[in-house]
Parts: sequence; structure tokens; C-alpha cells
Amino acid sequence: MNAIQIIKNGIVKDNPTFVLMLGMCPTLATTTSAMNGLSMGLATMAVLICTNFVISCMKSITPDKVRIPVFIVVIAAFVTILQLLIKAYLPDIDAELGLFIPLIVVNCIILGRAEAFAAKNSPVASLFDGIGIGLGFTLGLTLLGICREILGAGSVFGFTLLPETYNILLFVLPPGAFITLGFLIAIVNKMRSNS
Repeated sequence: MNAIQIIKNGIVKDNPTFVLMLGMCPTLATTTSAMNGLSMGLATMAVLICTNFVISCMKSITPDKVRIPVFIVVIAAFVTILQLLIKAYLPDIDAELGLFIPLIVVNCIILGRAEAFAAKNSPVASLFDGIGIGLGFTLGLTLLGICREILGAGSVFGFTLLPETYNILLFVLPPGAFITLGFLIAIVNKMRSNS
């Protein structure tokens, strides 16, 4: 499988948000705005790319009995590095996402891709898988954040589009996340069935 096909699969066929439905906790909790969704998606993608590559490089020297603990240690190391960088250079994003950055360690997308792809493929293919799945997750979170922000706050990426009288507060609250995600999944399923 070539690099373009691997990336395309991560965005369309194996999209973590709309198809595989993995990582629902950060998907629903951090997408109150487009910027939060984009930030969380990019943070997860950075960890996914690095862990896929390293785990693929280590697969031949990792005993089966300790495979999962090794994966978790690798993931935790990259999440710690990411968290420290965000705290140092992006304090506003750190304040918005807070606890959800360290929770990337237990995000099932990352551990799932380590087990399903990186542990069985070459480092280069695993790198591209991380890019594809990461882009798919980032696009899913950003799209969900855009929809929720427009409907709930009348803006997108902080730019006002609708007057305050048209805002529907429900969409920036937890129930709005479920409703919006449900509609987006239905749209994606309809588009996939037509193609």
C-alpha cells in the first residue's frame, strides 16, 4: 500500500471520529469551539505520528509479554513532551484543553493504531498511518467544533458570523456535542453509501 492510500484511508475509510468512533471522550468534551477541536486534533496527531514510528522501529525487539506496557510507556513519553511544550509555548491552549492533553495517553486511537498497524508494518508506513489517522481525527474534531461554535456561539475560530440572538446555547453544552456528532455521522454515512 502506498503512502497516499494509507493517508487517504486514515481520513476517509478509517476516520476515527466518524467511522471507527474511537476517542469519543476528547471528541465530545473538547469541541466546544473550532480552535479547541483543531488544537486537540493536532496534539493527538503529533503523538500518533511519533508513537507509530517508534513502536514500529521497536517491534522486533519487544517481547510479546510486555508489548502493551511498552506501547503505553512510549505513548506516555511523547504525551509528556507534548504537554510540556504546550505549557511552555501555548499557555492559552493549555488552559482550554487542560486535563485532556495528558489523557491522550489513554486515547484508544493511539494504542489501537500501535497494536493494529505500527506493530505489524514498516516504520515509514506506520509514519504515514499516523499522519492519515491523525488528519482524520483532526478534521473530525475541527468540523465538530466548527458546527458547535457556529450554532452555539454564532462564530467560527472566534470570528462572529451570527448575531447573539441566533445563538443556541445547547450546542456548546454536552448534549449539543452528542446531537451534532450524531448528525455529522449520519451525513458521513450517507456520503459514503452514495460513493
